[in-house]
Amino acid sequence: MAQSQFDQFLTEATCPDHESGSSLDDDTLYGLYTSWCTLSQQEPQDEHVFFEAMSRRVRPDACLRMTGPAAADYILCSYRAVV
Repeated sequence: MAQSQFDQFLTEATCPDHESGSSLDDDTLYGLYTSWCTLSQQEPQDEHVFFEAMSRRVRPDACLRMTGPAAADYILCSYRAVV
């Protein structure tokens, strides 16, 4: 069975963060997702569709951090004024 776009995003752009005890906020998670979509040449889904899918895939108490090329893209795009 093929992986869904959301499963692929979670696999390629996030990883568990057991040490920090904190997770990505909603704005950051969606921003990371849109960066991942751009790099993967996929059409991003609307926020409500994305968060509904995340609610079925990620436990509310799960701690996630960014990883991979989408993380770098998101950070650079978010902080352009600094660069």
